[in-house]
Amino acid sequence: MVGMWDDGRLCYGGDYNPEQWPAATWREDVALMRRARVNLVTVGVFAWSRLEPAPGRYDLGWLDEVLDLLHDGGIRVALATPTASPPPWFSLAHPDALPVTADGVRLHHGSRDTYCAAAPAYRAAARSIAATLAARYAHHPAVALWHVHNEYGTTCHCPHAEAAFRRWLVEHHGDLDTLNAAWATSFWSQHYTDWAYVSTPRATQYLGNPGQLLDFRRFWSDTLLAAYVEQRDLLTAANPALPVTTNYVLGDWVPVDHARWAAEVDLVAVDHYPSAVDGGAEEQTALAADLARGWARHGRRRATTRRGPAPVDGPATWLLMESAASQIHTTGRSHTKEPGRMARHSLSHVARGSQGAMFFQWRAPAGGAERFHSALVPHTGPDTRVFREAVRLGEHLDRLAEVTAGEVTASVALAFDAASGWALRHPGMPSTLLDGHAELAAAHRALWRAGYGCDVVVPGDPLDRYRLLVLPAVYLADDATAGWVRAHVEAGGHLLVSYLSGVADPYGRVHLGGYPGAYRDLLGLRVEEFHPLAADEQVLLSGGGTGQIWSETVHLCGAEPVYTYVGGVLDGRPAVTRHRTGDGTAWYLSTRPDDRTYRRLLTEVARTAGLAPVCPDAPPGVEAVRRAGEQGSWLFLLNHTDRPQRVPVTGVDLLIDTPADGTVVLPAGGVAVIREEPAPTASVTATPPMTGRPLPA
Repeated sequence: MVGMWDDGRLCYGGDYNPEQWPAATWREDVALMRRARVNLVTVGVFAWSRLEPAPGRYDLGWLDEVLDLLHDGGIRVALATPTASPPPWFSLAHPDALPVTADGVRLHHGSRDTYCAAAPAYRAAARSIAATLAARYAHHPAVALWHVHNEYGTTCHCPHAEAAFRRWLVEHHGDLDTLNAAWATSFWSQHYTDWAYVSTPRATQYLGNPGQLLDFRRFWSDTLLAAYVEQRDLLTAANPALPVTTNYVLGDWVPVDHARWAAEVDLVAVDHYPSAVDGGAEEQTALAADLARGWARHGRRRATTRRGPAPVDGPATWLLMESAASQIHTTGRSHTKEPGRMARHSLSHVARGSQGAMFFQWRAPAGGAERFHSALVPHTGPDTRVFREAVRLGEHLDRLAEVTAGEVTASVALAFDAASGWALRHPGMPSTLLDGHAELAAAHRALWRAGYGCDVVVPGDPLDRYRLLVLPAVYLADDATAGWVRAHVEAGGHLLVSYLSGVADPYGRVHLGGYPGAYRDLLGLRVEEFHPLAADEQVLLSGGGTGQIWSETVHLCGAEPVYTYVGGVLDGRPAVTRHRTGDGTAWYLSTRPDDRTYRRLLTEVARTAGLAPVCPDAPPGVEAVRRAGEQGSWLFLLNHTDRPQRVPVTGVDLLIDTPADGTVVLPAGGVAVIREEPAPTASVTATPPMTGRPLPA
């Protein structure tokens, strides 16, 4: 949404928790924010117990003072509703609203997310505090944006949740016959004859029903969305000109279909914390940003007018709402980010469409569970490397406002479906190594390393701007999804499908007749049998690479082999195939190639589709992302290596306001943002003939 939250600059700041500090510190904070060029902070996310210390008794004077101070300092506020962490009095008064695990254990107060979003008392209390904030602050000059809740994702199995689940099932299935068919309840004597017999998928003796588990995830996505919409509507009614969002938390444990949620937010906001310490952190950052941009295309776009908000056309809007300034939180420890890495991660998001870079959090707290979480102002204070880098990042972002006139250029569509990822995690699958997000990440990583820009799409999204569609283990497919894929290929598009795509319908029931049922004819093959691999097992491929996690017995029905298996029971059988359909080509992967082989393969597929990398002359280790529009184009170059790199380019480096006359030299770990002159042509090459030769190294 274009409106009051957007003052023409890229957003910069993060979560600010003044309730944790004395008033004297607030003034110091505002001075430091101005020094760092911070222009937007989120306030009040976890302040419910300070805002409403007892039921119906509000203490808002401190928040008045904070908002006035920030406004006087020229700093805009994303004012949060604090409903992710109810105060102690609420849990004591409404113990039935505390969450219950699948094992039937009632959790207690003492952390965050101690609520059931299906409990009427919680929903009423959340609406009450949201309405109180709306009545007081909807027209405060500091407030530029509403931030509802924090990282929706908490589930529950309490009686309230169970009753709500039944109501949801009635609404979505209509009758028990339809439910029984969807869940295949004749298996293991689970046939239901009364809605009262249906429960949430609690801990059970052995494997739970896959259809029930999928529907439970869908139910929670819809229930949490309804809780958000209740608050959003209260806030919007108080001032229609203020946009409303909530911050998405990423991870396959999250029961939220973010693409579907995007239609209910005014800008998509994501929190991203990479977990890889090595170069994988940069790959994870790029994927998270591409996901966010893909979700944002489903968002509602509004502009503020004198008559209130109105729909508009324009680039999808999203914002990196949270990230870590100086740490990578990996298994068992926190890794300190090397100098310059904070800026590279932040600018990677901006390159891919983020309206700025926000952090959790502004000032590191002295106590509490996350006292050692990184912050822009660390425990040591502003005389630190971290804060100096924060100041430098603020200077960078101030110079880059013009790039928002351009959209990210991408030539590849990478499909992702939340429900397919949920379904692959069912313990009854042939392998516990299956992970939809990991398959998405592997394909994205291969494209990223090969230098191709990609958009993440969901089934049904328009594909007319893409020559290549990639389906990495998009397990579920109905007739509409299968038709969407077929139409792309029949129109001359190119397709790469990985194993376990299109194997089952939306409830996890297998398409019969051979795998992958939804795409057999299109791919010109039939998979007869799966051969899952152990975690430490590999299969050899004829092109010189290896496969992992999975392998299959593939029968050709018109397709031709590209790679075959070498050795073992699959020796000589197809591993990677391609099949011409009209002017299009459909490729199939029956295993997960190693990273190098995957990159080589996708490079060949992209070349066959007539595509070229974003910046073909960028050396290895230099990430290149282009944003382009009617006013020009901007090339982001991020050097992830430990040595200087040269990139041929002509234009002006906006970060240092210096011409780049044919070449830019990136220092080790350095970045450049080039306003290109002249604007480059699209990254499409002539389509080369198909060959049966080994893929290029």
